[in-house]
Amino acid sequence: MADHDHLHRLRQTFNEDAELYDRARPCYPAELFRDLDRLAGTGPGCRVLEIGCGTGKATVPLAERGCVITAVELGADMAAVARRHLAPFPEVEVVTSAFEDWPLPPRPFDVVLSATAFHWIDPRVRVGKAADALRPGGVLATVATYHVAGGSGEFFAQVQDCYERFDPSTPPGLRLSPSGDIPLDSAELDRSGRFGPAAFHRYEWDMPYTTDEYVDVLNTYSGHRALGPEARAGLLRCIRSLIDGLHGGRIVKRYLTELRLAHRLP
Repeated sequence: MADHDHLHRLRQTFNEDAELYDRARPCYPAELFRDLDRLAGTGPGCRVLEIGCGTGKATVPLAERGCVITAVELGADMAAVARRHLAPFPEVEVVTSAFEDWPLPPRPFDVVLSATAFHWIDPRVRVGKAADALRPGGVLATVATYHVAGGSGEFFAQVQDCYERFDPSTPPGLRLSPSGDIPLDSAELDRSGRFGPAAFHRYEWDMPYTTDEYVDVLNTYSGHRALGPEARAGLLRCIRSLIDGLHGGRIVKRYLTELRLAHRLP
């Protein structure tokens, strides 16, 4: 229960500054949506349930393809920003609710999508309820985002000192993993017995940041927002000083975006 309460508190932090989240968080790779079209059938008339739409980073590209979307978002402010972005698309509805509490409609969906949000849903609920929401043969598509080795490697080694000084939960000597070391994980789906074998598609890409842009994106991360005010201020000062002082005010972060697809069994 304590772990569940902690998870609930952390996922609430995203709603604290929805406009910052919308501005600072990067979009998803275009290739991911082309693969969803090809492998999950997203396109005109496809019925999509999106779990945790945030401000609509993944919702808008699907709406532009003509999908009929119901997007469920826990945070009222995040949902409000998503509705603003999705106003041109009458076939999209944004519902403010925790997915765990939201009653599934009678008609099933073709695709259930969760972009960088599935891990925030109660693990006792998420796989079974996603399966219940799908028609037989429908696709569960989850997107995970990892920060991996690459980009401004020297900076990310140096910044470990800032985290060890100001965040007591930081493991000593932590270093970023190469993308090839990130495991493919379908154990939860396999155990459920509700889905066929999962397929994985990965996209590795670099994102440049100025000092201000990088601090902005850090301020959207739940772990940073959960720090006490003094610790967070000290951490961000340390990071600013490092980027400005040793890296000319600019760094590059390497992301690994992973699309996991699994078909609901009959």
